[in-house]
Amino acid sequence: MFRRSKRPARTAPPNPSAVLAPGTPAPDFDLPGISGKRLSLRSFRGQPVILVFYPADWSSVCGDQLALYNEVLPLFRDYGAQAIAISVDGVWCHQAFAASLNLQFPLLSDFEPKGAVARTYGVYDAEQGVNQRALFVINAEGIIHWSYVSPMGVNPGAEGILGALESLSN
Repeated sequence: MFRRSKRPARTAPPNPSAVLAPGTPAPDFDLPGISGKRLSLRSFRGQPVILVFYPADWSSVCGDQLALYNEVLPLFRDYGAQAIAISVDGVWCHQAFAASLNLQFPLLSDFEPKGAVARTYGVYDAEQGVNQRALFVINAEGIIHWSYVSPMGVNPGAEGILGALESLSN
């Protein structure tokens, strides 16, 4: 007789309350980038940082999202801000992805241990094995000024980022 095994109950989606809130010091990190160099958050102290966590290279939504940020990079730079994108993909995958989109900002690999940095920000989806689609604007002193977690299949756009950068400059 054939017996169906019981599937484990599906876990709940990641807890949005675990996401680091504005006013929290941004955890530092040191990750490999596509340039062959490691980058740390502390190396950007003194300027605002737009930290973009995204699920995976080569997905259509991620490609659209990062291409949009590449397009509005001059607006980010008008505020003196540096954009940095992080996923759990490896450096080689990032290199090909960045080249295909001609990205002009760093892509960092949170590959090993997988999602370690995303976990410190509360945006790692262990069930899916990828980062959530999350945005953080960090002020020049290293404090989270604004954060947003978007549904996985939705490009969050740049309006929230630009609004947060505007409020930092006031």
